[in-house]
Amino acid sequence: MVFKNILVPTDLTKKSEKALDVAVSMVSADAGRITLLHVIETIAEADDEEFRDFYDRLRSRAGKRMEAMIRPYGGEKRAIRSEIAYGKRAAEIVKYASRNDVDLIVLSSHRIEKIHPAEGWATISYRVAILAHCPVMMVK
Repeated sequence: MVFKNILVPTDLTKKSEKALDVAVSMVSADAGRITLLHVIETIAEADDEEFRDFYDRLRSRAGKRMEAMIRPYGGEKRAIRSEIAYGKRAAEIVKYASRNDVDLIVLSSHRIEKIHPAEGWATISYRVAILAHCPVMMVK
């Protein structure tokens, strides 16, 4: 199966750069596209106007970081774009994938500790994997 529309959610850390590397290696060079998505977690029950400057600063910072993540692939034929959404991370990732006909989600995940395996069930990557309409690849 050749993937044509891959979503790579990012928390802007080095760990999510590995997920982007994997996505770049998997997408069709001539017809595929990758979307790097960062979700800015919003504060529940807060007036959006009250936090507008705060969210704008987060958006600016995220945009710069995402540009830096994409820059090493500048010579590639693959189309890599960045998007920023607001809300609850897992829910927004799943919504974005569904609304944009994503056929694979590639995201970073951490290893589950054998001593405390239940601690991994509430992670964003686990929730996305359970709720997404398409295949999900977790990169460790």
